[in-house]
Amino acid sequence: MAHADFVHLRVHTAYSLSEGAIHIADLAKRCAEQSMPAVAMTDTNNMFGALEYSEIMKAAGVQPIIGCSLAVKMTDAEGQLAAPRGVFRRLGLLAQNEEGYGNLLKLVSHAHLTKGPEGDAASDPHVDFDDLKSHGAGMIVLSGGPEGPVGKLLLEGRREQAEALLGELAEAFPGRLYVEIMRHGMADEKATEEAFLDMAYAHDLPLVATNDAYFLDAAMYEAHDALLCIADGTYVAEGKRRRLTPEHRLKTAGEMVELFANLPEAIENTMAIARRCAFMAGTRDPILPNFAVEEGRSETDELQTEAAKGLEQRLQDHVFAADDDDQARADKAAPYRQRLSYELGVIEDMGFPGYFLIVADFIHWAKNHGVPVGPGRGSGAGSLVAWSLMITDLDPLRFGLLFERFLNPERVSMPDFDIDFCQDKRDMVIRYVQQKYGADQVAQIITFGKLQARAVLRDVGRVLQQPYPVTDRLCKMVPNNPAHPVTLGEAIKQEPRLQQERDNDPLTAAVIDRALKLEGLYRHASTHAAGLVIGDRPLDELIPLYRDPRSDMPVTQFSMKWVEKAGLVKFDFLGLKTLTVLSRAVDYIAERNDRIDLLAIPLDDAATFEMLSRGDTAGVFQLESSGMRDVLRK
Repeated sequence: MAHADFVHLRVHTAYSLSEGAIHIADLAKRCAEQSMPAVAMTDTNNMFGALEYSEIMKAAGVQPIIGCSLAVKMTDAEGQLAAPRGVFRRLGLLAQNEEGYGNLLKLVSHAHLTKGPEGDAASDPHVDFDDLKSHGAGMIVLSGGPEGPVGKLLLEGRREQAEALLGELAEAFPGRLYVEIMRHGMADEKATEEAFLDMAYAHDLPLVATNDAYFLDAAMYEAHDALLCIADGTYVAEGKRRRLTPEHRLKTAGEMVELFANLPEAIENTMAIARRCAFMAGTRDPILPNFAVEEGRSETDELQTEAAKGLEQRLQDHVFAADDDDQARADKAAPYRQRLSYELGVIEDMGFPGYFLIVADFIHWAKNHGVPVGPGRGSGAGSLVAWSLMITDLDPLRFGLLFERFLNPERVSMPDFDIDFCQDKRDMVIRYVQQKYGADQVAQIITFGKLQARAVLRDVGRVLQQPYPVTDRLCKMVPNNPAHPVTLGEAIKQEPRLQQERDNDPLTAAVIDRALKLEGLYRHASTHAAGLVIGDRPLDELIPLYRDPRSDMPVTQFSMKWVEKAGLVKFDFLGLKTLTVLSRAVDYIAERNDRIDLLAIPLDDAATFEMLSRGDTAGVFQLESSGMRDVLRK
């Protein structure tokens, strides 16, 4: 089957936060429709979507090229290229093979995790040129056009230094540096193109034609322009602000061939680069860190020993009565021991002994260091092994809970304990895990905030300078239901007044039209409230890392779904206010020389049920909402 004869090597997806406006699925569909054989994702300073991109492109029959537009701090021997606080120039990096992908993970992680001179997270993610050279194997480098280091020197009238730096790049990346030519109609491109061509021919360096694509088609240009204003805190009507052009779209191969008709080799080299970049990120089976056991013992041996020992203690404390004879105890213990043997067999067959040992270890540490831990909730409470290891405090046989809801050999999935810790002391447990497994092997999980219906209306209204009361009135017409968010399109169908406002006021129509196109794009990155991953090696060998400016701990660049597909196992460390309240209540009671054991409280206390039936449940976990209180009263 014939394919297009041009490959896009500079595409910014929606993961170029508040900058790119191309959803990966839409990109895959467009490339497939236009028979583009390959396409490169080069988001700005991140690889948030690398694995998702690879999987979606593969499914669409398009070769994914994984890359990044990375800020690199450039200096010459006299420091002439750096301003006092450093100047960062954009280079395009494309992974050719597995080694190149690994180096890209290292570089992008380093760009975010490097701390600034004050010990804080670097405000501008970047790497030094020396870092790039030491991790440059297996990568193709695009020179960056007018915005790259060579281009900036040319624009400053420093031709000699520009040529020297181009030679240094060529030496650092022999046979892998391409001089990038861009034609979006920008003045800087016209001012530098002739010099780029002269230097490329003089140094025998290949040319490549690129088009910085931030949106799919020209119809998206005005909405994308508003997105840039939202990101920069500017107004659309402002004269001096960051602007792109309608040419910064995903042009067709035919448009690019015509645009570069006088430089056919620059077009042909896009195909050459695609052939050289024969790598895609793949999914992995779960990778668990090794749990330290005594020499000569396996994790399975350790789990069996600890579970059996723990079960005997649980039977003594919670199942046997004081006056039970040996036969009565044997009869009561039999179903527990039978269930324990069955569960251990399933856990071993599925390869998860280490998971249970890891969870038990940090829960034991928490309990031994005064950190209140929840009794267990979710499907994990159905595991007798978990009860025996003190992971949970609910007897699954007593309450008829099923182990198969948690682990089922017929439906292979990772076990997942929802573990509640006292909100005030949760960080102590996370620090313990970091110390035990290594700070470079533990990270929290990233989440992405999206432009939702009301928020995108407010943002677009602001950048188009719509009067605030008008924008506020429009937003209040959008139903607000956090449990089932309504899209802006659905709101317009449900609320006739929105359409009336749109029909009667051109500015409102412009706000709504642009908001509809921007809705659902990623706006910012933050940290998941509970998710944590622990690796068996430094995490930047498996995934790219990020740092949340509000936290000192590394964060995965892949979201929950994709970090698990990358082979990392998620552990939930939930901070629960209720446990903090209960802990303080126990402490206050102790001050009166009374002692209360929360696990020994009877579950059939009449006064408690009387209180519940009155709906008097303010502060009671999961029973304090108005709906639950109404159910209790009824």
